[in-house]
This record gives sequence, C-alpha cells and structure tokens, in this order.
Amino acid sequence: MASQVFDWIRNSAALRGDRTVYSGMGDSISFGDLERFSASVATWVAKHSDIERPVAVMTGRNVFTPACYMGVARAGCFYAPMDAEMPHARLVQIMGVTEPSLMIADMEHLEIAKALAGDCEIAIMEEVINGPIDEDLVAAREASVTESSPLYMIFTSGSTGVPKGVLTSHRSLIGYLDGLNEVIHLDENDIIGNQAPLDYIAAIRDMYLPLMTGARTVMISKTEFAMPDALFRTLNENKITILCWSAAGLEIPAKLGGFEEGKPEYIRTIVFSGSVISNKYLRIWQENLPDVTFINQYGPTEATASCTYYVIKDVVNDDTVLPIGRAYKHYQILLLAHDEDNDTWSAVPDGEMGEICVKGPCLAIGYYRSKEQTDKVFMQNPLNKDYPELIYLTGDLGHIGEDGELYFHGRKDRQIKHMGHRVELAEIEAYALTIEGITECASLYDKKREHIYLFYAGEPAPKEITISFRADMPAFMVPRKIVQLDDMPHLPNGKIAMRELADRIPK
Repeated sequence: MASQVFDWIRNSAALRGDRTVYSGMGDSISFGDLERFSASVATWVAKHSDIERPVAVMTGRNVFTPACYMGVARAGCFYAPMDAEMPHARLVQIMGVTEPSLMIADMEHLEIAKALAGDCEIAIMEEVINGPIDEDLVAAREASVTESSPLYMIFTSGSTGVPKGVLTSHRSLIGYLDGLNEVIHLDENDIIGNQAPLDYIAAIRDMYLPLMTGARTVMISKTEFAMPDALFRTLNENKITILCWSAAGLEIPAKLGGFEEGKPEYIRTIVFSGSVISNKYLRIWQENLPDVTFINQYGPTEATASCTYYVIKDVVNDDTVLPIGRAYKHYQILLLAHDEDNDTWSAVPDGEMGEICVKGPCLAIGYYRSKEQTDKVFMQNPLNKDYPELIYLTGDLGHIGEDGELYFHGRKDRQIKHMGHRVELAEIEAYALTIEGITECASLYDKKREHIYLFYAGEPAPKEITISFRADMPAFMVPRKIVQLDDMPHLPNGKIAMRELADRIPK
C-alpha cells in the first residue's frame, strides 16, 4: 500500500501514461498528463510557500482540478477546495479560517478569487499547470511528506456559526480507499461516473481510485442530473461501470422517470451515501438493474468519507430498514453510552442504542486551528486505560441488530444531514440572530419532508429573512419554512420550548 498519494501518481504515469485518467465536459487528460501537470503546480507552490501550509483552490468542475490538488500535495502542502458558487460571505468565512498565502483559480472564477484573496497570491490554473518543472525541488518537497502529513481540508457546518475545516492525512485517505476497494474490486477495466462536486468529500473516491487501480473517471455535467435521458445516455456512451453517488443524486433520475425511456447498460456496482435513501427510488433502480450490486455506505468527513458498508441482498420494499452494515478494513466501530452525571462511558450491549464512535488510522487529523472543537469529538477511547488511542464521536445513534449489522438511528444532538450535507441547526440560528430586527429564533428539521424550519420573533418579514440567507449562506442551509411568531414559547427555566415548536410542524 502506498504511503503518500503521489506514489500512485508516479506509478500510474509509469505503468499507463497514455491512458485517460479523467474525462468530461469536452476535455480529457492521461495519467502522464496528470503527473506532468501536478509537477508543474508543485513547482510553483514549492517556490511560493513553506511546507504543510494550506493552499486554496478554486478551479471548478473540470479534469484539471485534480492536478491542482495533487500538485499542492506534491509540494508538501495541503489543499482547501473552494466552491465558487457559495455566497461571498461564506467564502470569506472559509478564507478567514484557512488564511492561505496562496490560491489557485481558473480563469472562469478569477474575479471571485480576487475579491476574496486580500494579501493571498493567486496563480491562474491554465498557466500554472503548464509552467516549468523543477524535478529536484519537487522530489525534495515530496521527501518531506510523511503518511501522517495533511493532504486536504474539507469544510463542514460549525455550531458556532463558523465553518469547520476537517484536516485529513495521506494515510487516512489511502486506508479508506484500500478498504473500499476490497469491497468493490475496481481494476483498470472500470470506468467511474463522477457525480459529486470536486470540492465535496464524496469526490475523493472518483479522483483517487483511478490512481490506485488504473480505472478511469468521467465527470458528468451537473445539468444532466435533471435530464435522466441525457444522464443515462452519458453513462452508456462512456460505458460507465461504477457509480459512487450521494443518495440524493441516485434518487433524482428515479423521481424524474428516467427508466421509462431507457437504462444504464454497463453498470455493475452502485455505492451510495450521504443520507438515508428512499426505498421507493432505490427499488426503481434495483428492479431496472437486477444484476447490479448496491452498497449502502455510512460515515462522516471526520472518518474520511465512509467507515461502514452494507451490500444489499434483496430488493427493498416500503418497510425495509437498510443497515449501514459493518466497518471497512482499517476501521473499528464502537457503540458507547455516556453517563453525563458521572461523566463516564460504557459499551452498550448488542441490540441497545448507543453513540456510533469510530477508531482506526483513517480518522481525520482534526479541525484546523480549532483545538477546542477537536478535543470535544476526538477523544481518548474511554474503554482503553492502557495507552493513547483516539476515537471520533460521530454524534449519531445506532444499534447492532440480530443479524450482526449496524443500524442508524439519527442524531443525538442538533446536527442534521440535509441535501447530502451536514448542517448544524445552531449555525442557522446564529446567522438568523445577525439579521437586524430578529430578537429570538430556533431552527428545527422536518426529516420526513426534508424541510429546515426557522421560527423567530422580530420585525423582518419571512421573505426578507430568506433573501438574507440566500445572500450569505449555501443553498442547503437556507430554511425552507420560516415562521414568524409574536413571541417565542419558553420553558420555566427560560429556554425556548423546542417541543412546543415541534408541535407546530405538520405531522
């Protein structure tokens, strides 16, 4: 198994340099191109940055973006993907946490990057990937990287109102992909259909599995997911065999009647994650593709994408409750109960509910520049009194069924999974309180309808609040239902009566 991802880059270029590694949107690059482009990027970054520093990358959804990411890694730094479609205020927050001295941006997003950069030096992607290569400098920088060095930083919602940067190492990513591929068995004959944005955690599979296995990734235009006939045509024209998609991405073609006109002909395995999939839409896929293996994954960004999997054995019905399965290789799952009065932890017996906790070498390093938040959820294994051993507290609840499989039961706190993203309801409340005229508020989630609610007391009309949210927050954090109240209900202790608010949500 490789120690750093650039071991894969060099080996792939030597073994299959002329073969395509990424294609889509009218472009393609080979394994050899990827090695050369990433070396050019690494040369530029190494000349402008110390090692183990963050480099912001705003280069959009194209075949050259992975070369930028991997070039940053080869320079001994770590990359922080930036989604240019996010509101400016959100990007400012992310830049504030990251404080990069360097940014790589493509021409399409250059003006957005300039508006964010401040003192940050910007390189234009189209120029830097074709720049000079200093092989000795790149080799020296690569030699400075260990398997525990940071590789990338992905941002998630933060309860304090500031997004959290999850920092992940080379070792964690390599371990996850090794465990995943032991289950899905990719090789150089496979073609991956990429659905996830390249700044999103799910895209790491699509970018790095080809380097590990010799497979190829096709980047599918996001517009095609609203046009199932075009989507299925792309899958068939490219003879795509593997889909690692979000549950939401899998549901859309089924919702829109995609199978009424045709179906994908070459797929052998579909892996999905991100949220609980609708049995109705999963069944449509299963019935139309009876020979395809479907795999349900579970896991947070802090565990490098996914830590458990379940290979679905039968066609689901309306009452089926899918397990999230068993741990991948390199992971171990603990179910723990916390006695808050005595601040003690204990393992829960099979069949009983506990908090899902993860241990193993694939855990993230922690949250960037946030020791307090890191220490809250990356803690010493309370069952191990003999030597240091970190576990990650997911905040999710689960139990082991009679079949020995792990089942998911939602959150124990106020974090939700919405539109494939983890969202802290407290962050929605924190932002709402910055809107002039709002005196109190509370956010709840209607899981059945997948609606975020915001209840508030204050002067602004709901429409004004929606406009503010859309201007400053990602689309997945904009409340769908905004309810103005004369006064917020309170408990005797002065806290907002959340249960009373929950009763106002239609059943």
